[in-house]
Parts: sequence; structure tokens; C-alpha cells
Amino acid sequence: MASLNKFKNVLMLAFDWILYGAGVAGHCRVTVAQPSFQQADSSMNVSLPCSFSASGCSSSQPDVLWFRFLTNTHQGLCTPGCRDHQKYKVHSSGNNILLQIKDLTEDDSAVYICGIAFSNSESPLSKQTGDGTVLTVTGSGKQLGHGKLIFMIIASSLLFLYSSAVLISFVVYKV
Repeated sequence: MASLNKFKNVLMLAFDWILYGAGVAGHCRVTVAQPSFQQADSSMNVSLPCSFSASGCSSSQPDVLWFRFLTNTHQGLCTPGCRDHQKYKVHSSGNNILLQIKDLTEDDSAVYICGIAFSNSESPLSKQTGDGTVLTVTGSGKQLGHGKLIFMIIASSLLFLYSSAVLISFVVYKV
């Protein structure tokens, strides 16, 4: 399926190049890609990647936008400037963009969507978003106390022994 999508993208780029080269269409077309899932520990910072390609667009740098969708609401994080400069920073290098999120908590679990906009273009394809990255923030492994870890090991062992006893008794009484 991925090779079919790559073939379609190459075909569309070739088609755009032919039309643009022939002078039929000189419109700006943007495509945006970002990973669909990322997991992070709350004891660390995370960087969410986003990349884009642009054809027929001006050579000026596009506006980079980041949004976050929570369960019941959405937030404009960086549109294009970041609202909370202590928590969020955008780093760009060519067509690769990173949203750095500092001081992660489990409340930062959400869908993060990257948007690219060539605002000087009137083409409807000059402003596109990615499909979104689901960020799941888990508690720090350090927060799991020694007592809780021992309890989990004992409970898992007892569950295994119980399951084994049920299986053995089923086999013995079935025969």
C-alpha cells in the first residue's frame, strides 16, 4: 500500500511539473507528513516531527502551525508563534519541522497536527495539514515504587499459577 501511495505522489508531482512547465497551471501544492503515533515518558521532553513538500510555491518560508486536539476541545499551540514559549518551541530545518514539548505530563497526551501554509498563495492546496500524531505520555518509570513493583510481580505469578491449575485440572478431568 505504501508503494502505491508513493507511486501516486510521484505521478501527481510529474503531472504538476508537466502542467507547470507548459504554463497551464502555476499553482502551489503542499503535502504534509507526520508519524501517526509517538509515545513518551513524562520524565523527558519530546520532539514531534513533521515534514512537507511544496511544488509551484514561492521560495519564501511558509507559516508553520501546530494544533492540539484533546478529548473535548482543541488548542492552537503555535499559530505561527507559540503561545507558551516555555513549554513549546518550533525548530525548522528546510522542509523538516519539529515541535519540542518540554516538561511533559500525562495531560499532554493528545493528537498534535502540523500545518503548513504559504499565505502569499491563493491556491487552496497551498495550506495543508498532516494527519496528526497521537502522543501518549506515560508516567515515569521512577514513579513506580518498589512496593508496587513487588505487588505486580506477586499478582502476576499468582494469576499464572491459577491459570495453570485450571488448565491442568481441565485436561486431567477431560481424559
